[in-house]
Amino acid sequence: MAEVESAVGADFERLQRLADQVLLRAGVTFSVYADQRGTEKIFPFDLLPRVIDADDWDHLDRGLRQRVQALQCFLDDVYGDQRILAEGVIPKELVLGASQYTALVRGVRPPSGVRIHIGGIDMVRDGAGTWLVLEDNVRTPSGVSYVLENRLVTKRVFAAAFREAQVQRVDLYPSKLAESLRSVAPGDPAKAFVVVLTPGMYNSAYFEHSFLARTMGLPLTEPGDLYVDDDRVWLKTTAGPQQVDVIYRRIDDAYIDPAAFRADSLLGVRGLIGAWAKGNVTLANAPGNGVADDKAIYPYVPDMVRFYLSEEPILQQVPTWLCDREDDRRFVLEHLDEMVVKSVDEAGGYGMLMGPSASKTERAAFAERIKATPRKYIAQRRLELSTCPTWIPETQRFEPRRVDLRPYVLTGSEGPWVLPGGLTRVALPRGSYVVNSSQGGGSKDTWVLRR
Repeated sequence: MAEVESAVGADFERLQRLADQVLLRAGVTFSVYADQRGTEKIFPFDLLPRVIDADDWDHLDRGLRQRVQALQCFLDDVYGDQRILAEGVIPKELVLGASQYTALVRGVRPPSGVRIHIGGIDMVRDGAGTWLVLEDNVRTPSGVSYVLENRLVTKRVFAAAFREAQVQRVDLYPSKLAESLRSVAPGDPAKAFVVVLTPGMYNSAYFEHSFLARTMGLPLTEPGDLYVDDDRVWLKTTAGPQQVDVIYRRIDDAYIDPAAFRADSLLGVRGLIGAWAKGNVTLANAPGNGVADDKAIYPYVPDMVRFYLSEEPILQQVPTWLCDREDDRRFVLEHLDEMVVKSVDEAGGYGMLMGPSASKTERAAFAERIKATPRKYIAQRRLELSTCPTWIPETQRFEPRRVDLRPYVLTGSEGPWVLPGGLTRVALPRGSYVVNSSQGGGSKDTWVLRR
């Protein structure tokens, strides 16, 4: 690692500029439509990698696979017999009243039985060094393209250090994802025709959609390219219709089929849910998954592990107060200046209150929102997140910045596989706890070491 340690001062600034130019030429962007300076932005990247040792990673790998298996069982159950509700492990009204619970798909078992084909589990490390699950993303988790692009840059800039450190590979992800998607096709996996479905170039994650389609060697399609006939999905091609077996869709449930969900959607394929319900096409991820990443369901995931797997949870998580519970709500309102309050169904750093840094007026206004719709909010104490050295151009030196980690879990017919690494996100503004790109965050390469 001497190569990395010696790259300081002006030399590191030169290398950082080189990395930024590589990413700029690659078109590594995301869109922020509320930003008046323009919609297309380069995702900030800090060249100094984050390192995770083999023992730490083994613990995370086992815990992530266990957690995703439990969430798979939960989704199968709540859209099936609902045993966990009947036995009172999770309050029935909490699940069935969730905004992302989709009663329409109850009774539908997806081809191969897999519902969470791609999961992104957000992890943090607290001040004591303990890994904690912060939240689950099992609808359309994004960010993996940045993992792969970041790795290309660090391998190029720190080639000798990368070889010396014996870092586990991440470049297998596209082939693993393609293989996993084919394995859950309704028919013969060897003959499965798979497409990536994007809402189009104006979507904030379009770079990732096109990147993954290209690296997997799959067609990138938009809703107008597909149609449903006789409960089967077809792709329009110059050679005639081609039946589609698996759709890796990056369109939210509400918009995916105007016949089943929002009738005004221009992003959907009419009849798609019917074709999926008949078992003629696999949708990855499955419709209805949002109930599993509802933040009010999150406190019950350890109970899911015990209920479905008869195991103790490997991963710990953050103590959480549900504002829908009267005692919890009273406690949260009394300690609002200590709390991070989140909307149960929003992401990207939106819909939240950072109590310790909010003004008295902001806290008072948010308290009224909690009282008006308590089911919509959960609260957690602000964690003192772990930090990583990060290059700050303004000061021309390394400074500590708070980080989280989003590992990616793929599940095919043979069970879950965890990408060794994931997206390390960095809260770049000094003193910030918010790592989301839409809120000024950036990213780092994540080096998971071999034994």
